[in-house]
Amino acid sequence: MEYFSIQELDLPADIWDPFAQHYAAAHYAPNQMIYFQESHADCFYYLKKGRVKTFISSEDGTEKALTVYREGNLFGEAAFFDEMPRVSSAVAITACEIVRIDRQRATQEIVQNPELALALMKYLARTVRLLSEHVDNMAFLQTDQRIARYLLSLPQTDDGTIRCTQDEIASAVSANRVTVCRILNQFAKSGCIATSYGSIRVLNADGLRAKAAIDT
Repeated sequence: MEYFSIQELDLPADIWDPFAQHYAAAHYAPNQMIYFQESHADCFYYLKKGRVKTFISSEDGTEKALTVYREGNLFGEAAFFDEMPRVSSAVAITACEIVRIDRQRATQEIVQNPELALALMKYLARTVRLLSEHVDNMAFLQTDQRIARYLLSLPQTDDGTIRCTQDEIASAVSANRVTVCRILNQFAKSGCIATSYGSIRVLNADGLRAKAAIDT
């Protein structure tokens, strides 16, 4: 699982503002579902405030987290544009303010702001790339490498602190909590991170990249 950052696409931070300026936001409580896998996609969403997680579910109830979105992001757009059932579900992690964008609103804003069309294409391409990376990571990376890459994908404070729990990491990398705990302890012993309740502090980013098999 990764955090989706609009900065990666070299798009203006306010690029999606037209989707939020003229429409009221709906309020979602933590853990409230926004949409479900296999549902009809009659809209996509602008996240005005909060954090949202997307995930996929198997028939036996197993869940695999995909992406965490922060304020300023769009989500649910892929199924909206290809007019196929949604391939994932979305749930509010924190209290959220979310603007629902249906086809009429999307068309109206794109006509008035043509640059939105190219921006949406770049955004969709990034979504496809993220899903491809998920498949590659699960197929070719060991658990410790997946954990290291996940930690590096999360936003950090100035002192390197990441807000996440071991349960969240386990869900993100498809591992059990015992394995996650063991690997985090290994990372801590090697001086890459320091762990505390509900957070992890990155002490040696290059060392963590090495464990993730990422060239420094």
